[in-house]
Amino acid sequence: MNAVEIITKKRDGKNLSKDEIRWMIHEYVRGEIPDYQMSALLMAIYFNGLESSETAALTEAMIQSGDRMDLSAVPGIKVDKHSTGGVGDKVSLVLAPLVAAAGVPVPMMSGRGLGHTGGTLDKLEAIPGFRTQLSEKEFRNILAKTGFAMIGQTESIVPADRLLYALRDVTGTVPSIPLICSSIISKKKAEGADALVLDVKVGNGAFLPDRSATVSLAKNLVRLGENVGLKTRALLTSMDQPLGLTVGNWLETREAIEALQGNGPDDLMEVTFQLGGLMCVLGGCAHSPSEGIKILKEKLDSGEGFEQFIRMTELQGGDVKVVESPDKYPHQAKAIEVTSPVSGTIIQMDTQIIGILSVSLGAGRMRKEDVVDPSAGIVLDKKIGDSVQTGERLATLYTNKSIASDELIQRYCKALIISDEEEPEFPQLIHELIEHG
Repeated sequence: MNAVEIITKKRDGKNLSKDEIRWMIHEYVRGEIPDYQMSALLMAIYFNGLESSETAALTEAMIQSGDRMDLSAVPGIKVDKHSTGGVGDKVSLVLAPLVAAAGVPVPMMSGRGLGHTGGTLDKLEAIPGFRTQLSEKEFRNILAKTGFAMIGQTESIVPADRLLYALRDVTGTVPSIPLICSSIISKKKAEGADALVLDVKVGNGAFLPDRSATVSLAKNLVRLGENVGLKTRALLTSMDQPLGLTVGNWLETREAIEALQGNGPDDLMEVTFQLGGLMCVLGGCAHSPSEGIKILKEKLDSGEGFEQFIRMTELQGGDVKVVESPDKYPHQAKAIEVTSPVSGTIIQMDTQIIGILSVSLGAGRMRKEDVVDPSAGIVLDKKIGDSVQTGERLATLYTNKSIASDELIQRYCKALIISDEEEPEFPQLIHELIEHG
């Protein structure tokens, strides 16, 4: 086969055969097809899409690009959770230990930041010494001991997705429904999960701001998951403002630690409980989501969830002292205060602008080879519905980059609409549950 012919075929809107897709993935993983040709194919897919049969073929080819984990020795129904990406979305760090404390094993193979959104691996690696690259044996052992483990893709598990994931991030091809679906489902199937709960983001900070496209994504994910043997549910949640009060890797990890100690922001905890209730049902420890939520709240109040997180951190090489005493965190960044230029009420936030700003501060990647600064990010003082006075602090930016403070402040202020006349547009936090594709 010929890579140029396959790229041209998809560029012209024609369907690719199963063999063509399998060959492209196989040769790319082998290193025979360079990044620039795969980037061209990704862009052709972005503009022209894939039929359901093509998406299924792509998912199968990605699964077959490496090994599959065998978690049969770990008792119980293994349930994972995945978010399509959000700004300030540190839900996984709170959710996984709570669900594990409830008795449901959570094998979580996560990713890094994509585009303007953060990644679970980058947040975990903000903890000094924390290892996300584990062998399958280490993964199984930690899962057996703590009930959950949070790792990145190994060299042998879906290597195609690991390569494509990084390439999509820097080529503007992240918000593609078939690419998102094949990436998520191939990874979850290969990691050995039995069931999957998806947090599909809706709003101006989501990969797909259009609601109809987001619903289509959720349905496609559920359908594809069920077709490969995963019990799959999707919950649509809001991303019309950052989740919680922090954006950036260590800042979000610290907020997750505080949440596990019972001091989490209301919006973060509500999303966590709603997703966790579904995981408890799929994992067989609750008959209904409400019963599952009750169990999770008990595990939070008892401190068992936090104890699970500490144990997992220790087993994965992280500095437990920093988790127990976040003020001991060794990394620092320059603080820049953003104050309000006017008085009024915050009626709207452009979450994507805030996410892109956090990347510029060093909390994400502009290029594939960029190194993330764990201390960079944003702490929000005000969100939608909050009143502010001229000169009052809106947020604090943290960065080690040499960027003019005035420029950064102006960029943050552009993300906010402050008015003393209009009513705030309070985003609906939980939209709908999708159980069928």
